[in-house]
Amino acid sequence: MTGTGDYGGQRLACLQALAARLPEHGLAARLLGTDDPLLSVWHPGTGRRTIVFASPAREGWMYLWAPGGQERADNPGRAAELISRTLSRHP
Repeated sequence: MTGTGDYGGQRLACLQALAARLPEHGLAARLLGTDDPLLSVWHPGTGRRTIVFASPAREGWMYLWAPGGQERADNPGRAAELISRTLSRHP
């Protein structure tokens, strides 16, 4: 677990790492917020969207997104792939 002093910085770093990998999977993103940032992600082709949170977990940080998605933050490429699969599906 992390200390509270660097919590916001670590969260931001996790989200920036993920945002950098999303275009490889055809996705667009925008960081929102300053103190408690989150990532708005969308698929330009399907118009589907989700919000991604970075949250501390027992063994590091996790990405969390709807509906029920999660992946370790030390693997932003895998998270980007999973989010792409979710947003590529038509409702």
